[in-house]
Amino acid sequence: MSEATAISLKTFATRLFHMALALAVISQLLSSLAMEAPRRDRAGDLLFMVHEYSGLVTLALAIGFWLVIMTRRRGTAFGMLIPWFSVTRRAAFVADFQETYRAVRSLRLPEYKEESPLASAIHGLGVLLMTGMAGSGTIYFLADIYGARDALLPDVAIELHGLFANLVWAYLIGHALMALLHQLAGHARIRDMWSLKRN
Repeated sequence: MSEATAISLKTFATRLFHMALALAVISQLLSSLAMEAPRRDRAGDLLFMVHEYSGLVTLALAIGFWLVIMTRRRGTAFGMLIPWFSVTRRAAFVADFQETYRAVRSLRLPEYKEESPLASAIHGLGVLLMTGMAGSGTIYFLADIYGARDALLPDVAIELHGLFANLVWAYLIGHALMALLHQLAGHARIRDMWSLKRN
């Protein structure tokens, strides 16, 4: 396999995991709106089962996405997604945040940058949130299977699950709105991220 083909496959893998993770998370959030969780006197309904199993899929996809991010040679570097441990990357994040704030304060759409430190860090936080949401739900799911639902760890996990889910709602709505604004401004096309083409 040539180097160009390998790079093309890695960017394809990024898009594929991005799409799959987004769809899994959307199914999680939507099923949570109408599902009936189990109680002591009855089992959960069909939507709750969809929520549980799509949560397990979400965790697997999130882990797969992190692996793709850490091994790819093209696209946003892992360090830009998690800039908090580097003085240089934190400084770039703060500078980009200030520039974006000035643009928004002037009622302008911030300039589109492919490798924006602010956007990259927000993407990283989004994937961390989704991983946390799916991971905390999986802990509760496993505790329920093994009859340990009333223990401390599952109690903490389900509280975190609800908190992360609310933050993921905010992230998903904000992410979609920013993508739409950049599409309308002609900066980037939404369909490119959702394309299954390998080039």
